[in-house]
Amino acid sequence: SIATIINAQAFAASQGNVGATSSGTSTISVTVPALARITAIDDIAFGTWTGTGPLSSTDDVCIWTSNTGYSITASGSGTGGAFEMTDGTNTVPYTVKWDDVAGSSSGTSLTSGSALAGQTSSATSTNCNGGSALTATLGIDVTESSLASAPVGTFTGTLTLLVAAE
Repeated sequence: SIATIINAQAFAASQGNVGATSSGTSTISVTVPALARITAIDDIAFGTWTGTGPLSSTDDVCIWTSNTGYSITASGSGTGGAFEMTDGTNTVPYTVKWDDVAGSSSGTSLTSGSALAGQTSSATSTNCNGGSALTATLGIDVTESSLASAPVGTFTGTLTLLVAAE
């Protein structure tokens, strides 16, 4: 179509002429798409609840994007993606927080399946320099009331984090 022809880049390698020297040219190009990577995620094991107080834990992670901006979407392994741990029959809910700064003790509460847009990363390598320059904090909280109402057992769940370059 005409639109395709107008938007297409013109590449024109030039060939050299016969002579004592000959010179040719080649246009070199590459497209770098919006890319993202999350690394340095650790499992969160709260251990045994003592019978009082909530449980909270954080994990600093690496977010790299080819253009610094990203969104984060979290989903749990509970019904409909709920943030829940289970013993196979019963569930214990948890909440998830995100901060685009490593070492944070606060963060924005995430809703399962809903993207938190407008996050930024200062990572300059896809693995945050081997994990030495982490860029964001994941926070997990379990309320005392949820733990107190849970039956005896070991509860586990899976949290999935989806990073999309913006």
